[in-house]
Order: sequence, then structure tokens, then C-alpha cells
Amino acid sequence: MKTFVGLLAFLLPAGAPGQTGIERQLDEVTRVASVMVDGDVCKRIVTPRALESMFKTDPRDPWIDSDNYDVDHAAFIQTKKTLMRLARLVAFPCDVNLWMPLPSNRVHVVIRNPNEMSQFWTWGALHQEMFAPMKEVLETGQRVTVKQKPGFVSVLAPVYDSLGDIVGLVEAVTQTRPDKD
Repeated sequence: MKTFVGLLAFLLPAGAPGQTGIERQLDEVTRVASVMVDGDVCKRIVTPRALESMFKTDPRDPWIDSDNYDVDHAAFIQTKKTLMRLARLVAFPCDVNLWMPLPSNRVHVVIRNPNEMSQFWTWGALHQEMFAPMKEVLETGQRVTVKQKPGFVSVLAPVYDSLGDIVGLVEAVTQTRPDKD
């Protein structure tokens, strides 16, 4: 594994000027993620029933969207394993999360990982407004470094399907100052 990580560091560009070592390493993780995460599989994770229920409201059942949330288990597990392996490419705690766009400029965190780190996820929310850096990644295909939440750094990168279309994004994130939230 160490040889693979060393080879990866050698083969990948050094990162953008002005990036810290942590930012460079997260950038490398997301560069690899853009190649390794299968967008066709990602599109299958959330079932049609769950997508339909995600926007339903019922005054008698305020949890209708969460109660009817389900996934294609094979697609979910395959992608989660890939994201967890990507997080191991760095020597510090890191999560690689999968975000998928939804209608009406909304976004859904499809997979969060063990440390539950994210600069964007609102606890308990199935979907939320899309943040500007996410929109930039989805529109341009460029990786974006984000440091808007104190003590955190994230790099966002596109996820492609087999036709080359951007269908989602990954967030590689770490907490740089654990004492600050």
C-alpha cells in the first residue's frame, strides 16, 4: 500500500500554487476519485421510490421522506468501499463523501463516511440548497478547494458517468483544527 501511495504522489501533479500540504493531498485524492468513482453506479444508488418520496410532505407524517428512503444495496456498497479506500490515500483522518444533484438547485449527500466530516451537510437533511462551490464543480468539471467552515478543508471534484457527463461530486474533507467546529 505504501508503494502505491508513493507512486501515486510521484505520478500526480504537485497541486495548485499556494496550496498547503493537506490541500495538495486532498486534491490528489479527488483527482483519483474522479477516475475511480463510477458515475453510472452512483446514479443507481438512490432508488426511484426514494427520489420520489424525498420531496413529499404530509402534515400527518413529517418523516415521510426519511421513512421511505432506500438504496440499491449493491451500488451503495460498491461506491462506499471505493470512497473509504480513497480516504486511506492520506495519513490523516479524511472522509470522501458522495453528493448528487437534485432538481431545483438542490443537492443530496448520498454517502457520508466514518468520521462524518463535511463542510456542507446539515445534520438530518436529506436534501439541501446547493452550495456555490458544488455548482461550480458540476458546471465546469474543475476541482475546487473550500475552507468556509472554520477548522475544515475540503476539495470537491466531479464524478463522471460512462458518457463523460458530470453526474455528481465527491468531497474529500478533513478537520484541520479538531478543537474548532
